[in-house]
Amino acid sequence: MLSERPPLLRSGTELRRHQVDALAGMLTELIAANQTALNGNGNGAVAAEELAEIDDEEDEPVAEGGEPEPEPEPDPGAVRRYRFRHPTASGKTIAAAGFVEAARTAGVLILTHRRLLVSQFNRELKAEGYGDRLTPQIERGRRAPRDNPITIQTYAWFARHVGDLSRDAYHLVICDEAHTALGEKTSAAIRSFPEPVYVGMTATEQLIAKQVSDVFPASVDDLPLQDAARRGLIAPLRCLRVPPVAAIHSVPIVGGDFEERALAAVLDHTALNQAAASLYRDRFEDTPGIVYAAGVDHAYNLAKEFRAVGLKAEAVSGRTPPVRLAETLAAYERGEINVLINAMLLAEGWNSPRATVCMHLAPTASRRVYQQRIGRIMRTHARKEAGVVVDFVPKAATHTERVITLHALLGADFYREGARVTPAPRRRPQRRARRKLSPAPWLVPVTPDVRRRLAVIAREWQRIDPRYLDEDEQRFWAQIAGRQVRFEERVEFVKKLTAANTTKSALEQFLFTCAAENPNRRLRM
Repeated sequence: MLSERPPLLRSGTELRRHQVDALAGMLTELIAANQTALNGNGNGAVAAEELAEIDDEEDEPVAEGGEPEPEPEPDPGAVRRYRFRHPTASGKTIAAAGFVEAARTAGVLILTHRRLLVSQFNRELKAEGYGDRLTPQIERGRRAPRDNPITIQTYAWFARHVGDLSRDAYHLVICDEAHTALGEKTSAAIRSFPEPVYVGMTATEQLIAKQVSDVFPASVDDLPLQDAARRGLIAPLRCLRVPPVAAIHSVPIVGGDFEERALAAVLDHTALNQAAASLYRDRFEDTPGIVYAAGVDHAYNLAKEFRAVGLKAEAVSGRTPPVRLAETLAAYERGEINVLINAMLLAEGWNSPRATVCMHLAPTASRRVYQQRIGRIMRTHARKEAGVVVDFVPKAATHTERVITLHALLGADFYREGARVTPAPRRRPQRRARRKLSPAPWLVPVTPDVRRRLAVIAREWQRIDPRYLDEDEQRFWAQIAGRQVRFEERVEFVKKLTAANTTKSALEQFLFTCAAENPNRRLRM
């Protein structure tokens, strides 16, 4: 397939560069594994007698207590398990179809974590021309209806029925959202089925304390989110920070994230829900979006308030019957619904190119959850200039806070309201979508690194809003501003220095420096 120019799926869809990179990386790893199997360690075979002598000379590893270290459990299939990381919305499903096309003569098993995504994979593979290969699961003792079947199932089904699957029918297993395959039952099932080659696809490497590399050791490709933004593979992201009204410092973190019931008890109040609905209406009107709530009941209460202010909103959850859920998602695609409110149901797997706003009414302490949430608005669309992320944190909150923010996820040094946080694409898309947020004229450093904060202040002193700086940083800013301010900017800077939360020492530092060092004679004394 890689020899074709350009590489195409059966339907004629052309693979993009990063999707080809994943296939090329996989081919390289398979060739390397094959060479290692033929040549030992790749540097020439060593005689068995020499290996025995080396083993005798080496001491056995001993733990601190004097006991030998326990040997890891054998995992013969680990050498055939690979992974690649691409951001959400960059086209992992098409990349999976590329692996299906590459395995034209081999059986393929695709695993995903929700029944909804099984239907989505079936639909998209049929659209790409592989509908004739779709086959129900092939069990032991049964003959495959064809030599190259494709079966799509959930991880839960696989964990229950792995012992019943044919060992000869499937040669490639594609694991969607591979970070959800790290649980004990699923990972044990994968290890017990070592014959096929595995490819794990993920947008995040971690699930609480476990890493995707624990189950899928070899990485064949890694595309950071910033690089995907530069290439124009995903929609740019803008950010709006809203100071929170409710304090969540008392909510405990359990299993890597806020405890849901305690968080809902703090956030699920009528006044807060009404304020959130009014905020969405006033800032975004009918812009399509998705809102994350602190639990199912909170989601339904929010939907009620959103509809009360005239927004076309609907809540979905695990309680929603499958038929009703499918109808609601279809209505969202048609534009009959503009705001979908949920707890975690739509955090992974579901995609809608028209979704533009992601509002975190329920904050999260998990980078993985946050990254999956914002992935819902990162698909490009003709009417989408950029995705908008709404974080409920103070405007000057640093990355050390308990709550994950877009700036913390991307390691951004400063917050500028409404500005693009992801890098600008190298080629600007040829569309004229209306901007939902305009950049503010001010900014504030949010990195916890002191040197980087001072570097931001020194570089962007004209746009810094000193109200959000501490006293030492205000004096540092005032010294730079007093030295470089121009005569025609004096009124603007006086307003900044006399605003609330600006200290008297900063004003004095500005005046002293301006009088002593400013090159403009009208500002010097």
